[in-house]
Amino acid sequence: MHEYSIVQSLMDRVESEAAARGATVVRALTVRIGEMSGVEPVLLQTAFETFVEKTICEGAALKIIRVPVSWACPRCEEPIAPGTFLQCPKCAVPATLRGGDEIILERIEMEVPDV
Repeated sequence: MHEYSIVQSLMDRVESEAAARGATVVRALTVRIGEMSGVEPVLLQTAFETFVEKTICEGAALKIIRVPVSWACPRCEEPIAPGTFLQCPKCAVPATLRGGDEIILERIEMEVPDV
């Protein structure tokens, strides 16, 4: 189950960002997960809840935004409709993946001391 390794990497990054800013607590995280990333949102949520115990993220909410798959022609940028042949109807060039395979930490909401 690679969701646990993804959450471990996520926690490493969040803890690094929190430390760099002197944060006292992390309240929420927002992650963008592509449909073709191979990540199951329910398993990611479960892994997150397991990993955050006794960390700066304990009690933090995890918001997962699902990103749909999108394909386009690399030559003319014509979008390719979902469920169709992955080739440009204008150029006859094979389509390229434009989105839907990403795993992105989009937002960290944390409390930092007044400066």
